Amino acid sequence: MRERGETATKRNLWTRAQDMALKAPPERNRYVDFLRAFSILAVVIGHWLVAAPYIEDGVVQGGHLLGILPWTQWLTWGFQVMPVFFLVGGFSHGLSWSANLRNNGSYAGWFTGRLRRLINPVLPLFLIWTVFALFGTAMGVDRKIVELAAQLALIPVWFLAVYLMVGAVVPYTYALWKRFGMVSFWGLVAGAIAIDAATFALNIPYVNFVNFAFIWLAVHQLGYAWSEGYFAKPAKALIWGIGGLIALGLFVGFGPYPVAMIGVPGEPVSNSMPPTIALLALGIAQTGLVLALEPMGRRMLDNLKIWTGVVLLNGMIMTTYLWHLTAFVLVMVAAWLLGGIGLEAAPGSSLWWLARPIWFALYIAALLPLIMIFAKYEQAGTGGQGEKADLPHWRLIVGLLFVCAGLAATAAISIASPLGVTGVRLWVVAMPFIGAAFIGFGPAHKIAKRLS
Repeated sequence: MRERGETATKRNLWTRAQDMALKAPPERNRYVDFLRAFSILAVVIGHWLVAAPYIEDGVVQGGHLLGILPWTQWLTWGFQVMPVFFLVGGFSHGLSWSANLRNNGSYAGWFTGRLRRLINPVLPLFLIWTVFALFGTAMGVDRKIVELAAQLALIPVWFLAVYLMVGAVVPYTYALWKRFGMVSFWGLVAGAIAIDAATFALNIPYVNFVNFAFIWLAVHQLGYAWSEGYFAKPAKALIWGIGGLIALGLFVGFGPYPVAMIGVPGEPVSNSMPPTIALLALGIAQTGLVLALEPMGRRMLDNLKIWTGVVLLNGMIMTTYLWHLTAFVLVMVAAWLLGGIGLEAAPGSSLWWLARPIWFALYIAALLPLIMIFAKYEQAGTGGQGEKADLPHWRLIVGLLFVCAGLAATAAISIASPLGVTGVRLWVVAMPFIGAAFIGFGPAHKIAKRLS
């Protein structure tokens, strides 16, 4: 009995997280892990808050809080924290790539491991929602409802497409950083400004999509700067934070940029899809402010319980991010099946706000089982992958392009289709799996291996 008790204790999630926390080397910057978890959780909370469906005349309406209550658009300055995640990515990429260079490691070995850790968790999500779309269509569910549900649940995958592309060019951006330092950052800022000028002053169509590269790479360069001590003095970081806020205020006050840092239904301009220099200014502000708080944060993380909590969250953070809107959809479907219970309150009303804690508790209750089921796919990608170091570059590039194209198409147009027999855009669903096969994992990777 005692041995069973000890085994159960070892299997306890908190105990395992604490063991990992204790094994963390003293030189590890725990604040990086904290910001990673904080930024993803802020996105989750923000999504759960702004999505505001309600029933009107017996029909479910897809409300959006930012459109219903314009004052809430200011809240996005705090909840749009994807810049923090790219900042953390730059810090981590800089350290790991420099270590890879010192160890004479290959690019294929380095990047394939990262690609696998990010793509492994998303494939089950694709499968589940493909099955839902197929069966929903076959059972006669309104195709618009199927499409909206699938698109809402899979919105988070856009981020992975951009982040993977940013990670793919780390050898080049890191080389630019080592040679030119902060000039490499300002060069990207100049490029982003030029793109916005071409968009708003010259009305050149589609050129603004180039800013997915300029803006996120610029924030990523700040991560390199952080890793090498550029923001070591809190006062210097604070100046950057204040400067970013001033620039953001000027862009919003006198430029063509809306207050909201995410897209708002009905607004002609979005600061995030694609990103604008207003979002870059927010990224600079957030970089300065969070790094000004770094000494305080690192002292806080000396507390074992807090540090263990951060380790626990980081072990399932991608699963949480990918599945949090699926949990939201499940709760909404349950409410609808129960006669629209809880959906009568008008978004933004006093009753609606008072009900938020209850709804959030329901979202968490729906999300936890999904995390328990699917977190293993995130953890499966963290093992050693040295045997893949000799992966041909053409396979890595082709696989990456297929994966990113599939993720981008999913976020843009949904895997569900209003046309066709199946109700599913099978070509969209197939692309990430084809990419995974070329990269060397997934059930079809042996086929791609034979081709090389």
